Amino acid sequence: MPTKEGFPTTKPSAKKVGLLILIIVIVLVAAFYFVIYRRGFSRADYQAVFLSNGQVYFGKMTNKNAGYVVMKDIYYLQLKRPLQEQKPGEQAQPDLTLIKLGNELHGPLDRMEINKNHVLFVEDLKDDSKVVTAIMEYKAQQ
Repeated sequence: MPTKEGFPTTKPSAKKVGLLILIIVIVLVAAFYFVIYRRGFSRADYQAVFLSNGQVYFGKMTNKNAGYVVMKDIYYLQLKRPLQEQKPGEQAQPDLTLIKLGNELHGPLDRMEINKNHVLFVEDLKDDSKVVTAIMEYKAQQ
């Protein structure tokens, strides 16, 4: 039956509506994946942030795309110097300790804003890396 405009009135079938909903869901999932995983958000829980002054911080990074990188749950490595001198020809293994930020004398909060100009590069850490394992052990003891 024609309408006033001259076009026939038809109702969409259930198959067409279902197909349209499926296409919309696929497009939304693809857009979500692109925005979250391809635009700077990391799937890794912990990152290593290497700075221009030689310092490396380990933690959970947020706000990567702003002028500042924000880190929380922060740790860093500290080299312990041996008390005894090594014999000539012996090489001492570096004794590194993972330190939780916040226990220093000046008592910083466990949050850091780092100027992005001082970040050389960022690495996502594997869940089974030595650093992440040490962080999990530290948290289990607290």
